[in-house]
Amino acid sequence: MRILMLSWEYPPNIIGGIARHVDELSKFLVKKNVEVTIITPEVSGAPLYEVKDGVRIFRVPIQIPTPNFYTWIFVLNHFFSKKIAQLTREEKTFDIIHAHDWMTVPCSSEAKLYTGSNFILTFHSLEFKRSQGSQTLESRMIESIEWWGSYDAQKIIVCSDSMRKDVIERFNVPEEKLVVIPNGIDPTRLNMIVDVSETRKKYNVFWKEIMILFVGRLTPQKGCEYLIRAMPYVLGKYNAKLVIVGDGPSRGFLESEVNRLGLSGRVIFTGFLPDDEMIKLLKSTDVLVVPSVYEPFGIVALEGMAAGVPVIASDVDGLSEIIEHQVNGIKVFPRDPYSIYWGIDTILSNPSLAESIKKRAKESVDKKFSWNVIAEKTIEIYKKFCDDI
Repeated sequence: MRILMLSWEYPPNIIGGIARHVDELSKFLVKKNVEVTIITPEVSGAPLYEVKDGVRIFRVPIQIPTPNFYTWIFVLNHFFSKKIAQLTREEKTFDIIHAHDWMTVPCSSEAKLYTGSNFILTFHSLEFKRSQGSQTLESRMIESIEWWGSYDAQKIIVCSDSMRKDVIERFNVPEEKLVVIPNGIDPTRLNMIVDVSETRKKYNVFWKEIMILFVGRLTPQKGCEYLIRAMPYVLGKYNAKLVIVGDGPSRGFLESEVNRLGLSGRVIFTGFLPDDEMIKLLKSTDVLVVPSVYEPFGIVALEGMAAGVPVIASDVDGLSEIIEHQVNGIKVFPRDPYSIYWGIDTILSNPSLAESIKKRAKESVDKKFSWNVIAEKTIEIYKKFCDDI
């Protein structure tokens, strides 16, 4: 079985969750004797071709300068198409072209025709939810490409039941065309010894201070401003600091909110951090908050659960399907700073509940969200389109 994965991001180029998803899924597919080739854009410091953990990786130079991200995406598709054509000419045809999100839909739809391969599309999120109803030309374009992909793909994979319903309603897709396969996590990534005291001190969290952690891209959909606005309530009861890991277009706005609320000494922005630093912070914090207003799944929540950290998450979309309230985490109302404070207080004021939640969380990650299980489910989808399997 020969699979071609197409992704606009892939390690070491990590923008969001797609890079880690494609990386982990590919490695576990290879372990199950599936041949996986990845096409992704070139990135400084990484070779144009390598074989890593059995996965073939082609990083394609984007050789035309572009004025903005959206133009770059279309140029990217052009050079992806050329690479697909080259590989198809030099080797036998791929059984499956597996594209990830709207960014690689044009070249996937094209390659489906000239290679005779099957086209499977994974939606990791949807534009109408990301943009929170915005009708800019860019949003309308992206949603049109999402529809294009949903029409041309022979199967659509989504990461949660809530997203399955969104795709059906938004794009009028037949139910039988969709399958829900959750995102996953490899808990062995978290198996590192961490000096908690040194890690906290590095990020200006000192002795007897409570550490609250946010990890994510700084965009409106992640809801970080509501966590910041919860901090005055938290500080009324606890000696605490909030550490915000990540970067993005909302950073300036979030920093202005911190200043407006007089929290400059209590909120630390780290910017983007490599995986090992992020894991150290996860294993050093008292609580992880995922305050998203839209979250089709929520890998960060899984990472916190696997790391043994109590997780507080908005009761929205895929997060609602991961978190069982007061069993393996705490659910709070979205866009509600006081509800977020209530969740933090519930954990901090009840150590026995916090310990129970941490234990149950680890159990649920191992049982439901291991990449081994997810790879098996993905292979079952592939088999339906491969006559020789």
